Amino acid sequence: MSARRLSAILLLSALGAARATGAAEPSYGPELEGFDYPYPVQQYRFASQGAQLHMAYIDVRPAKPNGRTVVLLHGKNFCAATWKGSIDALAQAGYRVVAPDQVGFCKSSKPEHYQYSFQQLAANTHALLESIGVKTATVMGHSTGGMLAVRYGLLYPQQTEQLVLANPIGLEDWKALGVPSLGVDKWFERELQQSADKIRNYETSTYYVNQWKPEYEPWVQMLAGMNRGPGKRIVAWNSALLYDMIYTQPVVYEFPLLTMPVLLLVGTKDTTAIGKDAAPAELRPKLGNYAELGKRAARAIPKATLVEFDDMGHAPQMQDPQRFHAALLKGLAAK
Repeated sequence: MSARRLSAILLLSALGAARATGAAEPSYGPELEGFDYPYPVQQYRFASQGAQLHMAYIDVRPAKPNGRTVVLLHGKNFCAATWKGSIDALAQAGYRVVAPDQVGFCKSSKPEHYQYSFQQLAANTHALLESIGVKTATVMGHSTGGMLAVRYGLLYPQQTEQLVLANPIGLEDWKALGVPSLGVDKWFERELQQSADKIRNYETSTYYVNQWKPEYEPWVQMLAGMNRGPGKRIVAWNSALLYDMIYTQPVVYEFPLLTMPVLLLVGTKDTTAIGKDAAPAELRPKLGNYAELGKRAARAIPKATLVEFDDMGHAPQMQDPQRFHAALLKGLAAK
C-alpha cells in the first residue's frame, strides 16, 4: 500500500473516530487559516468596490517550461488547493500553472459587502495575472469556475489562447427552466446549516457517482472546517452572495460568441443544477443532464472539442486523475 493511500485511510479513520466519540473535527478561520495548501501561497492585494482586498494564489513554474501558462479557476465547493493533481500533471508537462482563490472563497478576502459578478471576478483575475507578468494564458475552469472562464474569455479574448471547461455549470439557465429564486437570505440560512455529513453525502452522489474514496475526505473537512470556525457567518454570507450570482447571471446564451478554441471535458454522470432540490418535483429529473448538456454546449461553441467520460460525475479530475489528465494534455497540445 502506498504511503499516500495509507495516510488518507488513517485520516478517514481518525475523522470517523472523532465523530463516534463526539470529539471536535477540524475548525478553520474564515480565510482557511489552519488549513495547509500543497504549494506556497502568495497574496495579490488590490482595491475593489471601495474595499482593500486580497486574492490568495498558487504560482507553480515547471522545471522544463514549454512557454505556456494555464490558469485554473476553481468551483463553488473547491479551492486552489483542490487542483493539486492537475497542477502536478500540468507542471510536469512544462506548463506554468496559476491557481487563484477567488474573492469570497477559501484563503481570499470575505468582504462584508461586495457586488459579486462574473465580470468582477474575471477583472480581479486579469489584474492578478497582469501583476505577475502573465500576458496570455489557457484558462481552465471547473464547475462554477467554468462559468467564470467563459466570462473571462468573452472579456479578454486576446489574452485567452484557449478555454478548458471541466464539467462547467451554467450549461442551462435554471431560472428560465423554472427553478425558483431562493434569494440571498434563504441561501444564507441554508449555508449556516452546512455540515461535513451533508457535504460528503452530496459530493458522493454528484461528484463521484456513489464511489467514495478516502482521499476525498480532506476536501470535505476543508469546507466544513470553515463552517465550524469563528468566521462561520461571514463565510456563509459570502457563499450566499455567490450562489445568487450563479443563479442570476447565466452565460449559456453567449457560447456562440467565444472565439478561441474550447476544450470541453465532461463526466456524463453529473447531475449538478443550482437550486435543484428547491425545484418542483416534476422538473428535477430534467435538470443537470450532462450527457445531453455537454453535447449541446459543444454544438453552440464555434471551436469546441468535446471529450466525454461516461462513468464519471462532476469532478472527473479527482475521480480518475490519470484518465482525465491524459485527455487534458492531449487537448492542450492540439490547440
